[in-house]
Amino acid sequence: MSEQQSPTEAPDAGTESHDPAVPEPYAAFMRTGWGDRELDLPRHPVADPAARRRAALAEAFPGERLVLPAGGFKVRSNDTDYRFRSDTAHAYFSGNLTSDAVLVVEGGDAVLYARPRSSRETDEFFRDRQYGELWAGRRPSLKEMGDSLGLEVRHVDDLAAALAGGTKTRVHRGISAGVDALVDGDESRDGDLARVVSEMRLLKDDWEVAELQAACDATTLGFADSVADWENVLRHGERWLEGTFFRRARTMGNDLGYDSIVAGGAHATTLHWTENSGPITPGELVLLDMGVEGHNLYTADVTRTLPVDGTFTPLQRELYEVVLKAQQAGIDAVRPGVPFTAAHEAAMSVLAHALDDMGLLPVPAEQALDPDHRVYARWTLHGTSHMLGMDVHDCGAAAPEAYAKGTLAESMVLTVEPGLYFQTDDLLVPEELRGIGIRIEDDILVTADGSANLSAALPRSVEGIEQWMATGRL
Repeated sequence: MSEQQSPTEAPDAGTESHDPAVPEPYAAFMRTGWGDRELDLPRHPVADPAARRRAALAEAFPGERLVLPAGGFKVRSNDTDYRFRSDTAHAYFSGNLTSDAVLVVEGGDAVLYARPRSSRETDEFFRDRQYGELWAGRRPSLKEMGDSLGLEVRHVDDLAAALAGGTKTRVHRGISAGVDALVDGDESRDGDLARVVSEMRLLKDDWEVAELQAACDATTLGFADSVADWENVLRHGERWLEGTFFRRARTMGNDLGYDSIVAGGAHATTLHWTENSGPITPGELVLLDMGVEGHNLYTADVTRTLPVDGTFTPLQRELYEVVLKAQQAGIDAVRPGVPFTAAHEAAMSVLAHALDDMGLLPVPAEQALDPDHRVYARWTLHGTSHMLGMDVHDCGAAAPEAYAKGTLAESMVLTVEPGLYFQTDDLLVPEELRGIGIRIEDDILVTADGSANLSAALPRSVEGIEQWMATGRL
């Protein structure tokens, strides 16, 4: 960040209070002497799938106008923003990843209203911190976006006029307050749009599956990076491991798909431990739940639980193999036509019977598995699966009948991730179990006759993990 002296007058829009005033001779000089040209961008691979998706969306709402914003920058602190990430639905139907854009689908037509690169006819290109080319980098021109995405693209300043008029309009709300304000809301109507755009993502096409596979492959490399640097992990703890994986995510993808969970020892009993501030201690386990988000926003979501020493103790091995058996039962249950809950039910049956064998359940396993009882969940805590795609918890606005209470179909992608968690203050378990958390997670594609594990390249058996940790360190 550049540091500047306080100005002698109020700053213009797009500048900050500590920016110096810009004398007119300087501004006039900055507006001259620049070369300019359009880039010759190839058609993006997402252009054709996105066009098919828009056509299907329009058919779902005939004669209506559908508005899907990308969203804008979100403040991190004062005048600094988080790195921009387009709204998923907007990106799914347009392929656009630039901020402030809005896709409008109406009948057989679609127009992307976007904020293009800075014009040299204004001062934006050298003064505006969010959009100025000299501050934030070159944005594509309208023509470049149109050529790449196969869409008609107009300036976002024309959006308000385009949304005026009596055409029945639905807005994907909660993404852009400015866009929401342009059209009167109807909770039922707009909720239906959110539901449909979510349900359309339940089935992945071949291009999407390839994107998810690439994200899993990059994630595998990120896990390998982490083990390779184990000496520094032992020296610096959870933060170092988090940073090591993040480097791979930024190198091979857009970002992390979600905040990494790096949970050493008892931290693994906190399901979403993202503080990642503790030590990695020999003799304990470390739970790593991490995923790379690719350049087109498809993300992996993978968990491995590793012995810090490289070898499981007898107790750790026994517990780990229980969770592995439960996960395999869940994966084996995945196939077209079964309930979405099939993987969960299969995994929980294994875990409940194991907990019964340990003498921990207050009732027999079969009674504990009754949905109205579920006392085993004290040590399993969460569901076994969720849909995966452009969001790590994908398709969240889908109707229950299409998702949680629905059936699996070919080309869906979901996680299978059972776990056992024994809290440090749980007096109902033997002391030697307290503070142990184990989760194993893979990304599973539903195929015509069963399933395929997209993250299978990462070892998950006891022997595979121990060999990996013995040979993977630099």
